[in-house]
Amino acid sequence: MKTNDPCISLCQFDGRTGWCLGCGRTLPEIRAWRKLTPYRKTALRRELPRRVEQVGGEASAVALLRKG
Repeated sequence: MKTNDPCISLCQFDGRTGWCLGCGRTLPEIRAWRKLTPYRKTALRRELPRRVEQVGGEASAVALLRKG
């Protein structure tokens, strides 16, 4: 049974938000994924791109500041 798991096998977590840099989920969300209702999975999937963009953008800004 395919769960349409959003994992992309890049499991690193942002220390401030707790979001995975790869998929955008938190550890509790990852652990609960298979038990979530289809409605909750859809709602979470809609939120994930914003999360990944936010932590990715922050990580890029920090890297640039460190180079500077």
